[in-house]
Amino acid sequence: MKNVTKLFLSAILGLMALGFQAKAEDFPAEIKPLMQKYTCFACHKVDARLVGPAYQDVAKKKYSVDKIVSLIAKPQPANWPGYPPMAPMTNVPKEDAVKIAKWINSLR
Repeated sequence: MKNVTKLFLSAILGLMALGFQAKAEDFPAEIKPLMQKYTCFACHKVDARLVGPAYQDVAKKKYSVDKIVSLIAKPQPANWPGYPPMAPMTNVPKEDAVKIAKWINSLR
């Protein structure tokens, strides 16, 4: 698992160096600091595929807030075939994950 995490972080850093990041203006002011803190910008945009799916596409799946929170901590790659697996983001506190999940669902 440590090798997967290292590989994932290396990929993110490489992509960030190439400028493949979501634009900060794509996110509301109350969500933007969370996205920056947890490096969500590295892989996701609001309305377009990047490394990971667009948040609008996640919203279309109609996951509950609890489901999104659980997927942030323990991603299920089978939910998103054709995308690289997301690293578990266990560093995101539940309170912050809930805010992110509610915002994602607001994009429906």
